[in-house]
Amino acid sequence: MRWRFRRHKLAIVGSIVVIFFYTVVLFADFLAYAPPTESEAQRSLLAPQGIHWVDHGRIDPYVYGFTGRRDPLTLKRVYTLDPTKKISLRIFAHGFPYRLFGLIPTDRHLIGVVGARTEDTLFVLGTDEQGRDLWSRLMYATRTSLIIGLAGVTIALFLGVLLGGISGFYGGGVDTAIQRVIEILRSIPTIPLWLGLAAALPNDWTIGQVYFAITLIISLIGWTELARVVRGRFLSLREEEFVMAAELAGSSQVRIILSHMVPSFLSHIIAATTLALPAMIVSETSLSFLGLGLRPPAVSWGVLLQQAQNVQALAISPWLLIPAIPVITVILAFNFTGDGLRDAADPYGH
Repeated sequence: MRWRFRRHKLAIVGSIVVIFFYTVVLFADFLAYAPPTESEAQRSLLAPQGIHWVDHGRIDPYVYGFTGRRDPLTLKRVYTLDPTKKISLRIFAHGFPYRLFGLIPTDRHLIGVVGARTEDTLFVLGTDEQGRDLWSRLMYATRTSLIIGLAGVTIALFLGVLLGGISGFYGGGVDTAIQRVIEILRSIPTIPLWLGLAAALPNDWTIGQVYFAITLIISLIGWTELARVVRGRFLSLREEEFVMAAELAGSSQVRIILSHMVPSFLSHIIAATTLALPAMIVSETSLSFLGLGLRPPAVSWGVLLQQAQNVQALAISPWLLIPAIPVITVILAFNFTGDGLRDAADPYGH
């Protein structure tokens, strides 16, 4: 499998991108230099600051500061980059406190500024309408969206293999009952279902409760396709000679399923899982974008893209669409990785 996978160049690239994104998940607090919910109305919709790496012939990264003025027509304070103000950057700088991996207290961050508060002077990707730093929010949004996708797929994979295996192995009334449940779940219209679920979630729930509910709901609906694939494979395999030989040899049903039947179509499970991951991520992003999933103050890719719904605001500040880039990138990476794993695990492949 490893030899076949290494021959698939796109899969290698996709797996590197996936590992990079989950590294961001682990170190989101370290990569962010400002608290994701800290807002300041006066710095609303600041343009991104370009990082300059060379200063007077030597490597010394810096950004230009902002100068504010009052617009005579709108009376709003407008900020523009001021080339006369150079703000030096430092690696592993001190910033807001957090717990690395949720355990180790520290205040070190990947980048920071010298002689000022980082969250007041550094805006690598600009700010949103509430004046919150987009780079820092993007780091935390990556953590939220990818964890929801991974947790949802884990639950859906467990339910799909378990219920699909039971349905295909035993057949009869058990098979009929499980298939009717699958048909009912698949026949429910998606948009009305999400509207109903969004209305059913209490408004006083905490972010953690909504987070758990969204993950559970997405996974409870996403297991049906994998269950049907597993059921079909079990129906065809349970009459095979190697399964009958295992039964005659005295193997238990659990051992027959796990040691003999499941490995024979492992490529199908791998393909379904890797394709389900981007589908879960897109589901969460779409729901949050429409206001049916996670809601502020939670931070996810869909929540960040909510401000991109306003065409007028988007024309003035196109950097609000930046969160769409990691969404597209990670979905393509998962699909390429899934293709490579499927081909590598196919026992009939060459």
